[in-house]
Amino acid sequence: MSETEADTRANRIDPVLRDAGWGVVEGSRIRREMICPGRITGGGGRANPLSADYVLSYRDRKLAVIEAKRAGLGHTSGVGQAKDYARRLQARFAYSTNGIGWYGIDMATGAEGDHALPFPSPEELWLRCFPEGNDWRDRFGAIPFETGGGKWEPRYYQHNAITAVLEAIAGGRDRILLTLATGTGKTSIAFQIAWKLFHAAWNLGREPTRRPRILFLADRNILADQAWNAFSAFPADALCRISPDEIRRQGRIPKNASVFFTIFQTFMTGSGEFTFEGYPPDFFDLIVIDECHRGGAKDESTWRGILEYFRPAVQLGLTATPKRDANADTYAYFGDPVYTYALKDGIGDGFLTPFKVRQMASTLDTYKFSDGDEVVAGEIDPDREYTEADFNTRLVIDERELSRVHEFMDQIDQRQKTLVFCATQDHAARVRNHINQVKSNRDPHYCERVTADDGKLGEHHLRAFQDNEKTIPTILTTSHKLSTGVDARNVRNIVLMRPIKSMIEFKQIIGRGTRTFDGKDFFTIYDFVRAYEHFNDPEWDGEPLPPEDPRPPRPPGEGPAVPPEEPGGTTGDPPPQPDKIVVKLADGKERTIRYVAATTYWSHDGRPITAQEFMDQLFGDLGTLVASEDELRAIWSDPARRATFIQRLAEMGYDADRIEDMQRLIDAPNSDIFDVLAYVRFTLAPLARSERAQRARSTGLSGYEKEMREFLDYVLHGYEVHGPDELALDKISDLLRIRYGGTNEAKHVLGSVTDIRSAFIDIQRHLYH
Repeated sequence: MSETEADTRANRIDPVLRDAGWGVVEGSRIRREMICPGRITGGGGRANPLSADYVLSYRDRKLAVIEAKRAGLGHTSGVGQAKDYARRLQARFAYSTNGIGWYGIDMATGAEGDHALPFPSPEELWLRCFPEGNDWRDRFGAIPFETGGGKWEPRYYQHNAITAVLEAIAGGRDRILLTLATGTGKTSIAFQIAWKLFHAAWNLGREPTRRPRILFLADRNILADQAWNAFSAFPADALCRISPDEIRRQGRIPKNASVFFTIFQTFMTGSGEFTFEGYPPDFFDLIVIDECHRGGAKDESTWRGILEYFRPAVQLGLTATPKRDANADTYAYFGDPVYTYALKDGIGDGFLTPFKVRQMASTLDTYKFSDGDEVVAGEIDPDREYTEADFNTRLVIDERELSRVHEFMDQIDQRQKTLVFCATQDHAARVRNHINQVKSNRDPHYCERVTADDGKLGEHHLRAFQDNEKTIPTILTTSHKLSTGVDARNVRNIVLMRPIKSMIEFKQIIGRGTRTFDGKDFFTIYDFVRAYEHFNDPEWDGEPLPPEDPRPPRPPGEGPAVPPEEPGGTTGDPPPQPDKIVVKLADGKERTIRYVAATTYWSHDGRPITAQEFMDQLFGDLGTLVASEDELRAIWSDPARRATFIQRLAEMGYDADRIEDMQRLIDAPNSDIFDVLAYVRFTLAPLARSERAQRARSTGLSGYEKEMREFLDYVLHGYEVHGPDELALDKISDLLRIRYGGTNEAKHVLGSVTDIRSAFIDIQRHLYH
């Protein structure tokens, strides 16, 4: 049949849905929904984007997904897609149709089969999904999302999270937990929940007689301020920022608002004047606890006292970390999350940026005193081997830190925004100074320190860093303060110069780089402290990796390298050590420090893998794409087939940046993508591009007139210098314009466009044979 899918939709499916009342009945919607943009690949590409043909919503709940196929295909051919989309969108029903036959699946019961028309109306489908009525569910459903005039639409997982929380509230649950990876928009989710509760007049009395009083509780001012800004769609008189200064100015605690924002510390002054007891225990109807894993639910925490005092309130915890020993109290207090969206899901869907880890081992990862070194301060133990946990807390060797700064500054693009995590605030200051001493940028504010001691000046530097329109400061050093709460979308590098002992903190730090930004295909973690060993943890987002060489055990009596968090919500330096040791290396010794780097990649299945595993994976995947060496050569000799093949590789996770890494791994940095693939799949020795070009000159230029030979030699020279991108068909017009002034001028010298194109393709056959 010549009927297209668009014809089938317009002439067969749309009328059926319209007759059933979809898009006609108030509160019902039909929309084609982009579920996810697809994993980010090199060059701004995306792999495996997903879009549902029809999503049927009623009262802001997604009830059904329909996958449409043209009438010439079987009506069940879209069943697999329909089920996948319904699972992601948490829709109860999935349908596949070609406009003639209809097939339905109940995702809750598993029942499926052919479905007779008429199609169910919005109310009928609603009653099938929710046979037991709930007045609050209906009231919440009658309040549309606040989209800012269509500027914001909830992503599918955000919609799922909002719906799950509102369903829990409608069901009478009073302790609720959401677990979503950093950078996925927890504050936006909290806003939409508050918006619906506010306009539905929900409150603890369970009668819609007054607006709710909602408290957004954070542990840092920057988080409370970000939330305040995110809630700006509320009427101004509905919002209130609780702060000690404002309380002193007013002489009373504020009560005349609907949504309140504050930090725990405001309720923990201990002075008796501005404590939470100023509010009745049942004053707040809902409390949203941001980053609730950071101690708010621990039995011994003073934060717990606040939550216990406001016990009648519904309490919603927001966290980015899955359950593990370090935050078991959080899960015990709130219960299992009503919805979870993990880091690997965000990266796989393309809502978060993938990353790679550069593991930086050196010849000075440990230190033992030797002759020639000078003890400037403190008392050294000549028999002790000092480990990473000792550096910059007990032992200071400035030449070592300068060496590390030189190493990562040589590797990064110094124009890219970078965060450097240091052991202490003093260490952060010294690293800042080293960076500014070796930088290529002349601006004195190129690198700044942001720690607890930097106060308002540090906050000023942070705000400038977060502004994507500003390039200065480019690098921030910190100790612990920036591990959370930094919404800077264009961070391209994270440098770890202190041990990260907590999986929770490790995930938070990685979250500083996962936010997406135009042109940001990945970010890189430069790991000097073996933090990558956290990837071996089975509670990471994927299966554990085989263990690397373990660290030596901590010497007896040695305390934790990372200090506990202080009540202020920022983290200070470790307790001062009276015997802090400062060592100056023997003259010239710093020049003997050497580094060995290895790269870990983000794989298809959501776990980091080593370069060798990556190469093994590439070998297996190439076996499904190309059967023989001759076939690979034939594909690479044809620019159109080559472009298709490269696109397919990118979709499978082998983008240009990763192939370049493979070139370095096989010690062939000046080779071609072809050489990487041929080496991995067929163990062919790689050739430098210059060698390939010279071979093509010797075998491929004869038979052409002098002018054409000169043009083809020009093409080969561009390939030698810039790589195989110069051989794409869409480059021909650029080459002709640059060399001859335009296509018409080139035709006078070289002949017809057909002749030029034929010669351009033919010389590539000689490159790859």
